[in-house]
Amino acid sequence: MSPLLIGLVLLAALLHASWNAMAKSGGTPEYSIASYQLVGGLICAGLVFTVPVPQSASWPMILASVVIHNIYYYTLAMSYRSGDLSQVYPLFRGLAPVLVAIGAVIFAEEWLSPGSLLGIGLISIGLTSLTLFGGRLGKISPAALRWGLATSVLIAFYTVVDGLGVRAAGNSLSYIFWLFLLEPFPICIYLLACRKSQWFGYLKQKSGKVIIGGVASSTAYALVIYAMGLGSMAMVSSLRETSVIFAALIGTLLFQEPFGRQRIIAATLVSIGIMLIRWLA
Repeated sequence: MSPLLIGLVLLAALLHASWNAMAKSGGTPEYSIASYQLVGGLICAGLVFTVPVPQSASWPMILASVVIHNIYYYTLAMSYRSGDLSQVYPLFRGLAPVLVAIGAVIFAEEWLSPGSLLGIGLISIGLTSLTLFGGRLGKISPAALRWGLATSVLIAFYTVVDGLGVRAAGNSLSYIFWLFLLEPFPICIYLLACRKSQWFGYLKQKSGKVIIGGVASSTAYALVIYAMGLGSMAMVSSLRETSVIFAALIGTLLFQEPFGRQRIIAATLVSIGIMLIRWLA
């Protein structure tokens, strides 16, 4: 992978860690997530007219991604309601790259070099170690573990679907804008039907946070989709999940959380994995 592509995905990881921390800290993750996606959809409502319509081959992937993403938003909200950010976030972000690598082989015949596979493996081990070996696995509730594992599978599903879709769309921005335009409809319709007053109250009270989180969320995944149009799905996914390390750094720098030995070990493994992907891919 080129340094530019790696840089774009690492920027996406930083933005992803930021908006997930905001969604968790708000206490009502379903409102935060829906609001962020609404902001992205409104932005893209104007942008779709600046790009060609995606080619017909990509529309099944766009529609499938909308469905998968909305199920993912539900399991993500339930994960954050059931467990701490430091428990569930490393779990579902760490397992996803391995599942994406498997899905890329099955659906796209995307075979990776031994060096790339080793790099992806080290990144996944480093990230999941924050849950598995950081003294948190025994403390995580069964519900949080179940929701976290379900979220991990859904992350892998939508990553592979979007990787295939952006390559079939003919124009990366066309795929991104139309996906982001359609994606908020299911979750927003549900909240309008079932929790309208509570959600509108949240939007009014947290308007500044909603705009920042929405821009961060949309930009983060737009960069990932764009990168998957140019590089390996599995490698992009593994680099994206370094957001776990960024989340740990955010906690240390902004909330005075101790970085700790396990986080140092995890960061070291992730760094080695990134170098392997860069030099041995």
